[in-house]
Amino acid sequence: MEENLSAHDVAMNKKKSIHGYCMYDWGKSAFETSVTVAILPAWFAYLFLEANGLTGTVIGVEMTSDAAWSLAVALGTMAVAIVSPSIGVIADRKKIKMKALKWMTWLGAGSVFLLSFAPLFGTTYSWMWIFIMFLMANIGLNAAGVFYNALLPYQGEHYEMDSISNKAYAYGYLGGGLLLVFHLGLILGVTGDWVVPFCIASSGVWWFGFSWYTFAYVAEPEIENEVEDLTLKDATKLGVSEVWNTLKEWKNFRTLFIYMLAYFLFIDGINSVTALAGAFGIAVLGLTMTDLIMTIVVIQFVAFPAAFFFTWLAERWSTKKALTFSLVMWCVMIVGAMSFAPLSLEEHEEYDYQAEWDDESYVITVRNLELVGMGDEDQDFKDDWEHILPFCDDCKNNHFEEDTNGSADLENMTAFLTANEDTRYSVSVIGGTLSNSTMVGIDHPTNLGDGKLDFIPVTVREHVWSPLGMTVFWQWLILGCLAGVLMGGSQGLARSLFGQMVPETRSTEFFGFFGFFGKVSAFFGPAVYTILSVTFDSRVAIASLAMFIIAGTVMMRWVDVEDGIAVATAEDERNRGITLSEE
Repeated sequence: MEENLSAHDVAMNKKKSIHGYCMYDWGKSAFETSVTVAILPAWFAYLFLEANGLTGTVIGVEMTSDAAWSLAVALGTMAVAIVSPSIGVIADRKKIKMKALKWMTWLGAGSVFLLSFAPLFGTTYSWMWIFIMFLMANIGLNAAGVFYNALLPYQGEHYEMDSISNKAYAYGYLGGGLLLVFHLGLILGVTGDWVVPFCIASSGVWWFGFSWYTFAYVAEPEIENEVEDLTLKDATKLGVSEVWNTLKEWKNFRTLFIYMLAYFLFIDGINSVTALAGAFGIAVLGLTMTDLIMTIVVIQFVAFPAAFFFTWLAERWSTKKALTFSLVMWCVMIVGAMSFAPLSLEEHEEYDYQAEWDDESYVITVRNLELVGMGDEDQDFKDDWEHILPFCDDCKNNHFEEDTNGSADLENMTAFLTANEDTRYSVSVIGGTLSNSTMVGIDHPTNLGDGKLDFIPVTVREHVWSPLGMTVFWQWLILGCLAGVLMGGSQGLARSLFGQMVPETRSTEFFGFFGFFGKVSAFFGPAVYTILSVTFDSRVAIASLAMFIIAGTVMMRWVDVEDGIAVATAEDERNRGITLSEE
C-alpha cells in the first residue's frame, strides 16, 4: 500500500510510472511512423498493382490500391470508435485498463509483425494478407489508445497533465524518428527483398518490446466500487445504458462537451492536414517520395523539443491559451501551404524528360525514374511512348530510331513534344535541329493561374520564392518544420486539457468519447477535401481545412477550464462516496 511507503519511494514510483507511460508512445510510434506513413503504403501499392493491375476486388467492390488502403484504415478506426465509449464504461467499473492495454498491444504489435509474412503468400494473395493484418493492427492501435489515454489522469495532478501528456508525445516523436532513420538507411543503402519485411517486422517488435516498460511500471488504477462478476452480456448492456445516460446528462458536463465539440472541429482540420499533406505535396507541388520521407524525419525531430516548449508555454500562459495559440499557428501554416509553388523551369536538368542529340538520334533521360502522373492523359502518354522512355535502370530503348514506316527521328521528337502538351510532364531538348525547345504540360505543377486561389501562389512566387531562389522542396521543408513544432504542442495539450476536466472515476468512458470524436473527424475532413478538390481544386480544398480549425478555435472561448475541473472533482467525490449496496 502506498501509505506505508516513504515520501521518497512514492516519488520514485510516480517517476517510474510516468516514464513507463511515456514509453508506450515511444513504442507504438514505430507503427505510426515507419509502417503507416513511410514504408507500408508504397509496398502495399506495389503488391496490389502486381497482382491486380490498376484495380482489384475488395469485399465485392472494385477499387484502386489507395482506396483499398483507405478502407483498411477506415474499418479499423470506425470499429473502435463505435464501441469505445461502451468499452470505456466497463473499464471504469472493473480493473481491466492495463489488462486490456496488453491485449490490444498483443493484437496491434503482433499484426504488425505478421505483416512481414506477406511474401510467403505469393503474388496473388500477398496484398490481401497485408490488408487483413493492417486492419487488425489499426484495431489494436486505436483500441489500445482508448485505455492508454484513460491512464493519463492517474499519472499526476491536474497541473501536471500538460507536462506528462507532452512528454509522452515527445517520447513518441523521438522513438519513431530514430527507428525511421534506421529503416530509411536500410532501404536506401541495402539491396534485397528481405529489407522491407524486416523493417516492418522490427516495427512490431519495437512496439511490443518497449510497451513492457508500461506494463512493468504503470499500475492498474484502483476502483473504489468495482462491479464484480460482470458477464459479457451484462457488461455490454451496462456499457450501452451508461453511454446513453451520459449523453442525456450532457448539461452536467457542459464544459467538457463544449470542449469535445471544439476538439472535433480543430482536430478534424489538423488530422486532415497531416493525412493529406503527402498527397497535396505530390499532386499539387510535384514533390517526390524522397522529399516527403525526408520531411517526415525532420518533423519527428522538430516535434520532440517542441513538445517540451509547449509545456513551458502552458505553464506561463495556461493550457487553454497555449493550445489556442497553436491552433492559430496551424491556420497560418495552411495559408503558407496555399502560397507554395514550384519555381518556373529554367535549367535543362530541371525538366522531367531531357532529350539530348548524340549526332545520330535524340537520347532521352528522365529526371526521376519513379516519375508518376495524375490523370488518364499522363498514363496514355507513357503508354504511347513506352518504347523510348527509360523507366528502368538497364533500359536500352531510350532513343528514337527509324521505324518500319521510315519516319524520321526529328519527326518523332516533334511528336513527342506535342504529345506532352496535355500532360503533367515537362520536356527539354538540347542539340540537333530542335535544340532549346521545351514543352511544359498544362497540368505541370509550375503552371498556375486557372484555380480559384492560384493568385496567392502566383503572387508569392513572383515576390518571394523566385527572388530568394527557394525551390519547392525548401518551401515544403519550412512547412514541415512548422508542422513539427505545432504537432509537438497541439496534440499533447489537447489531450492534457481533456484529461484535466475528466473525472478519474469515469476516465475511460470519457476518453472513449474523446477517441470517438477523433476517429469520426478522420472521415469528415478528408470527405470535405475530396468534394472541394473535385468541385474546385486542391488549394480551395486545403483552405477549407483552416475553416475547421478556426471554428474549433472560436469555440474554445466558451471552454471554462476551471468549471470543467470543478465538475470533474465533484463527480469523483460523488462516485467514490457510492457504496456497493447503493449500487
